[in-house]
Amino acid sequence: MMLEATLDQLHRLKLFGMAEALSEQSQKPLYTGLSFEERLGMLVARELTVRDNRRLTNLLRGARLRYASACPEEIDFRTPRGLAKEVILSLMQNGWVTGKQNVIVTGPTGSGKTFIACALATSACRNGHSAHYLRLPRLLQELHLAKGDGSYGKLLTRLAKYDLLIIDDWGLAKFSDKERRDILEVIEDRQGISSTIIASQIPTDKWHDAIGDPTIADAVLDRLVHNAHQITLKGESMRKLLSKNQ
Repeated sequence: MMLEATLDQLHRLKLFGMAEALSEQSQKPLYTGLSFEERLGMLVARELTVRDNRRLTNLLRGARLRYASACPEEIDFRTPRGLAKEVILSLMQNGWVTGKQNVIVTGPTGSGKTFIACALATSACRNGHSAHYLRLPRLLQELHLAKGDGSYGKLLTRLAKYDLLIIDDWGLAKFSDKERRDILEVIEDRQGISSTIIASQIPTDKWHDAIGDPTIADAVLDRLVHNAHQITLKGESMRKLLSKNQ
């Protein structure tokens, strides 16, 4: 009866990991030889593990990554495409996120830009950082709709709160005047406060042309590029290489 009451109280306190571990301890004789402190330590450790796993699950769900299962350990370094392993290993330490820096991944179609961006986002989530993935066309559409229904300010506030914002397919089409002003608002709100990953087919020296207005282009690039780690991919499409090997 004492065990059932304790388990009930742990559930009421939402200490589900401790409840699971206590139930496990009560059913296996191997725990009986341990001291009270040892068994209590194991209960607390299980609770921390359960909470960390739950937090990571929630962070990854909220990130809405294009490749939900992408992780740094699965990045292909064997295929020649100008990707330095030491650069990825350094970024996996997540100091660039805590330091409010950016990452820019450029390269041709199919070179793996999105996968790398999502893998770095997964690494950030593992470290407890919030992240969110958006393709630039979708982001611009959401900003346009938010202006129409009066939620523009709320959307900007929400975007600014993510520790890491991933913007994919940057510069596929030339920005309109409204679009470049909107993207400047997003980037401005995040400067020095949070980190951004940009994935683009367009090299950074061509971004002025894509953005259009020289003054706004200078402002956007100054906020994105000056403190960014740049990854430039080369070579044949990874999709084509994979299809050839199948």
